[in-house]
Amino acid sequence: AGYPAKTPSTQHLQVTTMADLSYDYDDEDLPDPSLKNILEQDTLQWIFVGGKGGVGKTTTSCCLGTQLAKHNKKTLIVSTDPAHNLSDAFCQKIGREPTPIQGFTNLSAMEIDATEDLDKMQRSMEDATGAGPDEDDSTGIQSLMTELTNSIPGIDEAMSFSELMKQVQNLDYDVVVFDTAPTGHTLRLLSFPTILEKAFGKLMDLKDRFGGLIGQAAGLFGGGSPDQVQEALLGRLEETRAIINKVNTAFQDPALTTFVCVCIPEFLSIYETERLVQELSKFGIDSHNIVVNQVLFPEKDAEELGEWYDSNKDDMQKEAREICGKMMARKRMQDKYIGQCFDLYGDDFHVILMPLL
Repeated sequence: AGYPAKTPSTQHLQVTTMADLSYDYDDEDLPDPSLKNILEQDTLQWIFVGGKGGVGKTTTSCCLGTQLAKHNKKTLIVSTDPAHNLSDAFCQKIGREPTPIQGFTNLSAMEIDATEDLDKMQRSMEDATGAGPDEDDSTGIQSLMTELTNSIPGIDEAMSFSELMKQVQNLDYDVVVFDTAPTGHTLRLLSFPTILEKAFGKLMDLKDRFGGLIGQAAGLFGGGSPDQVQEALLGRLEETRAIINKVNTAFQDPALTTFVCVCIPEFLSIYETERLVQELSKFGIDSHNIVVNQVLFPEKDAEELGEWYDSNKDDMQKEAREICGKMMARKRMQDKYIGQCFDLYGDDFHVILMPLL
């Protein structure tokens, strides 16, 4: 399992048809069409589930989490999507702290909020410098944090991400499943280690040259003594950097981390999946499973169903013929893009077809 040997273009996605394909869905040479490989890989610690919005990422994450729990692994499902759905999926209230899932003894879930993580970091720095939340001194920390986040785009989200990872690493779980936001947000999340590494390199260089000025500038704002402010800020940045480096190393280790791509058999979703696979390859993150959701009759192809429809449509009422006709049109469209998915990934990926329920 690994990345595709070639890089298909958008044009390739547009022109490929079922007639062009050399793959057979039942070919014994293809990787096993299931996620059993994840359950059987005992070394895995981080599993990301991502894809375009509305393709079934939360459903896939929850199913994976429950199966991992059934395999006697203490499992945590974490939602990083601002529009959380884990509470709806499990029909129980799930908050910012790990919440045990009813019916399981080794499965928990939590929904995170990046804004609250950043506020929590700011409060801890206020405590470290002796600036209480009700004192005017706290404005110095706030001003310094605001200036920092404005000068380095994305560092606020990245630092809150490091807070999340620190919290998760301190918890006692065998495996963590991340139910991620839609593709663009997820790629941004995965780029945080790179963003922070570059940003911290610049900050540490500035610290070496102008370290004393940082504390003095904060002192002018009223943020406690200059030495305390400088030590708190640079200490927190160094701590964040260490966490991110550790996480980045783990993310790039296929024995510890994998990414499950979820899509539906439509052009935009397949195209976005290809973009995601290419970006994951650039980040050095393993991906060898693709779940294709909402498939009409995955055990049959459009040709078989078409033969049945042609032989029975004369006996159907008008409304039934119209419904079946629309279903057949959608089935042909789905088969076209399922074929493209196998053409692109069939040799290297486990491609799992999930029926529309």
